[in-house]
Amino acid sequence: MLLRWKTYLIWTIHHLALKGDMAKMEYSTERRHCRKGLLQNDELYKYLLDTSVYPRESELLKEIRDATADHPLAYVGTAPDAGQLMAMLMKTVNAKKTIEIGVFTGYSLLLTALSLPDDGKIMAIDINRKTYEIGLPIIRKAGVEHKIEFIESEALPILDKLLEQKNNEGCFDFAFVDADKNNYLSYHKRLMKLVKVGGFIVYDNTLWGGTVALSDPSLAPEEKRPYLKFIVEFNKTLAVDPCIEISQVPVGDGMTICKRTE
Repeated sequence: MLLRWKTYLIWTIHHLALKGDMAKMEYSTERRHCRKGLLQNDELYKYLLDTSVYPRESELLKEIRDATADHPLAYVGTAPDAGQLMAMLMKTVNAKKTIEIGVFTGYSLLLTALSLPDDGKIMAIDINRKTYEIGLPIIRKAGVEHKIEFIESEALPILDKLLEQKNNEGCFDFAFVDADKNNYLSYHKRLMKLVKVGGFIVYDNTLWGGTVALSDPSLAPEEKRPYLKFIVEFNKTLAVDPCIEISQVPVGDGMTICKRTE
């Protein structure tokens, strides 16, 4: 009997170790493929893109995706399925004036510019103009550069400067944030003044690769840990904010949609 228990214990330990190794291998494979979705497998995410997203995606947006594909940070770009949802939201509120914090190569920026009327305006803020210039020739090709005011800067000083003038309060219809996660709460406080009542504020990466659900943050991949606590705290804050309606949607890397109600 004792021998049987020892045999069972050894098998269990070996089995659990094997599962752990397999999980590491699966995570490594997922990272290599830079999968943006949170669905249960790559095949299902590919089905979603091939069926509902790519057939409706502008050829110009595809060009920006292709231009970004070889960039070492290509995985931080806005996921096409998330972009599709954003475009629908902007058209729903007839957005004409928007603000974007975090531009990267300009996929979401071009998507926004294509969704706005010809006299629409976008204030786009990013600390790195070089990455913006990767997509700039395609933005020019699309004929929408005149809608964009690109500002190479950290975002908080720009937002504070806007708020120095009272007439800027409530002047934006839509805001999109995909930048430094440790400042999401600071951005939210300011955007709640700049975006009009009834307007939308959208935050990207709010499920942070699924790590927000871990009971032990130390189990998160090392590259996810620095921002994890900020995103968890941000999600908790939005959940109880009485001035917004929210929907946290598992598209891309998690997207939280806020509608300002007061």
